[in-house]
Amino acid sequence: MWFSENDFLGCFGEENPVASFKSAIAKENAHLKLRFNPDKATTGLLTEKAHFIDNLLQACWKHFMGACDTHHGLVATGGYGRGELFPYSDIDILVLLDPACAEDYREAVAGFANFLWDIGLKPGLSTRSVAECLQTAAADQTVFTSLLEMRLIAGSTTLFETLKQQVNSDTLWPSEKFFPAKLSEQERRYAKFHDTAYNLEPNIKEGPGGLRDLQVISWVFKHHYKAASLRELIKYGFLPKSEYDNLITARDILWRLRFALHNLTGRCEDRLLFDYQRELAAQLGYFDANDQPDVEQFMQFFFKTVVDIERLNEMLLQLLNEKLISNKESLNPIPITANFSSIDGYLEASNKDVFQKQPLALLEIFLILQQSPSLKGIRASTIRLIRKSLPLIDEEFRQNKRANRLFMDILRQPRGITHQLKRMNRYGILAAYLPDFANIVARMQYDLFHIYTVDEHTLFVIRNLRRFSLAKHNKELPFCNNIFLLISKPEILYIAALFHDIAKGRGGDHSTLGETIARQFCQQHELPSSDTKIITWLVRNHLLMSMTAQRKDISDPDIIHDFALHVGSIEYLNYLYLLTVADIRATNPSLWNAWKDALLKELYISTHQALHRGLLNPMARSERLEENRKEAREELIKLGLSPTSIERSWQHVSDDYFLRYSGDEIAWHTVAIAACHDHELPLVLLRPQTLRGSAEIFVYARNEVQIFSICTATLDQLGLTILDARIITTADQYVLNSFQVLEQSGKPITDLHREVHICTSLRHGLLTKTVKSSKNIHKQSRQAKHFPIKTTLTYLENPSHKHTILELVTTDSAGLLSTIGRAFTEQNIQLHDAKITTIGSRAEDMFYISALDGTPITDQHQRQALRDTILQLLSG
Repeated sequence: MWFSENDFLGCFGEENPVASFKSAIAKENAHLKLRFNPDKATTGLLTEKAHFIDNLLQACWKHFMGACDTHHGLVATGGYGRGELFPYSDIDILVLLDPACAEDYREAVAGFANFLWDIGLKPGLSTRSVAECLQTAAADQTVFTSLLEMRLIAGSTTLFETLKQQVNSDTLWPSEKFFPAKLSEQERRYAKFHDTAYNLEPNIKEGPGGLRDLQVISWVFKHHYKAASLRELIKYGFLPKSEYDNLITARDILWRLRFALHNLTGRCEDRLLFDYQRELAAQLGYFDANDQPDVEQFMQFFFKTVVDIERLNEMLLQLLNEKLISNKESLNPIPITANFSSIDGYLEASNKDVFQKQPLALLEIFLILQQSPSLKGIRASTIRLIRKSLPLIDEEFRQNKRANRLFMDILRQPRGITHQLKRMNRYGILAAYLPDFANIVARMQYDLFHIYTVDEHTLFVIRNLRRFSLAKHNKELPFCNNIFLLISKPEILYIAALFHDIAKGRGGDHSTLGETIARQFCQQHELPSSDTKIITWLVRNHLLMSMTAQRKDISDPDIIHDFALHVGSIEYLNYLYLLTVADIRATNPSLWNAWKDALLKELYISTHQALHRGLLNPMARSERLEENRKEAREELIKLGLSPTSIERSWQHVSDDYFLRYSGDEIAWHTVAIAACHDHELPLVLLRPQTLRGSAEIFVYARNEVQIFSICTATLDQLGLTILDARIITTADQYVLNSFQVLEQSGKPITDLHREVHICTSLRHGLLTKTVKSSKNIHKQSRQAKHFPIKTTLTYLENPSHKHTILELVTTDSAGLLSTIGRAFTEQNIQLHDAKITTIGSRAEDMFYISALDGTPITDQHQRQALRDTILQLLSG
């Protein structure tokens, strides 16, 4: 499909030019979509779209500018200036003004710009004289960058050549100034993506390893060498032809993906959203095979492409730095070892045969970097040698005891562990040395809980553990830093982290499979049996602490005792706690909050006390209960309540209440209840910050079947996330319900007006038995629909045999807890406690329930009736 400039000029003579232009654009996009083949390069299509827009703009320019169309200039900049235009890319253009006839352009340019918007082009348009362009470019390197690849579309050649000559001179932004500016810009861009491209919905343009990385190379190289294309990287000795071919292949892959994304979305979309990953996988020929879903194979292919670009970007920017910035003296080799020298701060192999003659140097080089913190990294030529020498890391290499000692030395260094493991992963060393690690490289975990690839998540866990050891990070999690000081062998933690998810994607329980792999590693590397025992135990049980904290009642001494029995010692507890915190914080930055921090800390402290006390001498429930009563009574007497008033407030409360609430919480409740009269009920209180890092909402009212359902529905409508619910019913039929909540953002409640609104709304709902509609209602995330979770209801054994435990696993949704509350009401079920766990879009909730008379629900017919009711209400 082709539209010439004359075709477009003819459209202005039609009755509705806007409709004609829109039609032409739609036809061109449809034509490009039809011609697009995901198996072939898109270069021709990008050029065709640019030519199409050239003709369109030339016609519009002539029509609107009239007699002054040759006085001023229309210039393409940015990607459009390169002649690379994707179906729905923005059109970056510059109107270059001639100051000698500036008065005749304003109305014409306004008409030109408005028409482009009317036909849907969304131009990025600036209007400047040559002098203004140079002034702005001198002050802003991003403006200068956009002018590096400018192209004249229409108008004054003289103005364009004048600007081009000035931009291409070395005076405006000399290379020694331009290069650091682009490097700094890239670092800031990387930081926006947490320095990783390996997340669930990567940005193929701006993310690390994306198209922007290639453009940075292009801008710096072309500016300095006045090169016409990147192919001249070969001419100037920056890349051998094989690496240049790899670079172009990787670029073409990302071009194809970006083109396909534009076609699928009908907009300028550069994120690989869940909505399109499966369709893109199908377009590129992937299909489910060997228990590997098509989308996982496709994304693994994408991430391996990205790591190639990242590596080439690192090498080329380093080489350009040597040529453009470094002085000659710094390029003189400084011997470091017999095998390596330092050139400009980068390690260089002493000769091309180093790794062939001494394969163990493939590990030694990373140890040298750790031991010499002044070194900046590995020189590009040596990175090439490493990549070329990867086949040398064979089974004989892996069994070599010197190699094993080198690897352990890397893990035992006081600095640089995270940086070098990341570098080893990027260069392929880690996957070569640990073949099981190769299985998780670039592997996604499709659960909305882990947002990074498995290998990237693993390295983030190690990074988090390292931060616990550093005083400069003490303010982040001081409790973890203090516990890390008690660790005798930090490498035990790093090895456990390295293997905790290594069996992901293999089918079966990755924890038990990983335990076997970790044991083989420990035996091969001749670790002491005691270290091996801790490492394998940690890999097998790395989820134990988080699951216990989030799914069990850790105020129950029996739960703490069982957990302490499983852990066995304070040493194991220290290791497990640190690994658990590091693991959760490495899954998704938004998942860690004050609630999880406080919950895990509480479990650690209670377990530490139990282990210190002795597993053969566990704290009895009655002992814990009496401690809480005593602490609360002492606090209440300080506040002026008489012993008689205190006992009167407590006379109908069961022992469970004193077991499940701390002395501080009991005192807070009691003060409010003692001052409250029956006609003032329901009582609703809110504490914005508790010891668990969340807000606590406390409800005291006469017992009615709908209370839990109304409370949960109201809190949901108010945009709050319920983290925990505790329900107590007194002997004289009053309820003491408390809910631990955070804002949906994961932040605590900080606004006084918000606190008042929550309490007022909840009290109104309880009085009227209704839930007021609100615009703040929780909505399911866009991504959640791509991860449908089958609803399962399971009755679990309760060690205390006091209540029946019902486990619900389903997709988290608005009003979920309210719906469950309705089911309990309909089936005459009494709720005593609830453990609320949300992992991504997956809800894993535990409900401690009984019949209305307080006895466990053992009748199978009653259990089935409750299950059917819940499933029916959830499906409705």
